[in-house]
Amino acid sequence: MYCNVKTLFSLALLLACAHATAWQNGEAFVPNNTNWKPLYNMVDLELQADLEKKLNSNPQWRQLIAKKRLAVGVVDMSGKQPKFARVNGNIMMYAASMPKIAILLTAYAAFEDGSLEETESIHQDLSDMIRVSSNDAATRVIDAVGLPKIQEVLTDPRYGLYNEERGGGLWVGKRYAKTGSRLGDPLHNISHGATVTQTCRFYYMLAQGKLVSIERSGQMLADLADPKLHHKFVSQLDKLAPQAQVFRKSGTWKNSHSDSVMVWGNEWRNYILVAMVESPNGSKIIENIVPAVESVLQR
Repeated sequence: MYCNVKTLFSLALLLACAHATAWQNGEAFVPNNTNWKPLYNMVDLELQADLEKKLNSNPQWRQLIAKKRLAVGVVDMSGKQPKFARVNGNIMMYAASMPKIAILLTAYAAFEDGSLEETESIHQDLSDMIRVSSNDAATRVIDAVGLPKIQEVLTDPRYGLYNEERGGGLWVGKRYAKTGSRLGDPLHNISHGATVTQTCRFYYMLAQGKLVSIERSGQMLADLADPKLHHKFVSQLDKLAPQAQVFRKSGTWKNSHSDSVMVWGNEWRNYILVAMVESPNGSKIIENIVPAVESVLQR
């Protein structure tokens, strides 16, 4: 793996990865924590202009962006400092299964504070919830931690992954099942929602080892590795960068399509990409966003 701004995780993370079967080589890397800056402060005007120009060059995408039905966020991790750009970054949309990353975070936070027993079965559920997007597994984890705990973690100032002053963000307010109570988010009353900004921040903080702890961040990265659903972003990355390490979670429900990925490749191909769209052909739109954004990053 290559990235000229990243260093190896600490020994604690490497030990965590050694126990994660998804990471066969036990390696990962992150920006130097001594140079940590919030992603909000990493907006790059040149990247922002290039992203807007590229997305708006497609007439269909331009219309969806104007109607606030297409949102894209990207973090370029290949330079000396990460660069962030987003279109409709704070527009919260229904994101189907993508907010399962919030359940993942809550489970590891609960392991750490002792409110959830760490067992082989729950680790299997976390893996299935992410890699094959099992709703049954997600519901079992939700029941184990409780919806209030998920919402507590998402609004925790340490993470701020749901922030009313920034349009909302990641939210899980219902089991992934037909039964159970429903609590929509405070701003939009969405049960399973996200913004591209907060989803980018999730991966950005994870890469920095800042979600729960360095060791727990490594375990979460291992759960996000080796996706089993090869559609949307992954269908393109299989062709464009088959050797790259991919960490991913997507979502689909009716016309709501979302995808999120962190890619460790070589040279310029080190980035976070998140997209959400509401459209009948949303899956194809999401798929085509990968080469479009990569053309911007490569320049």
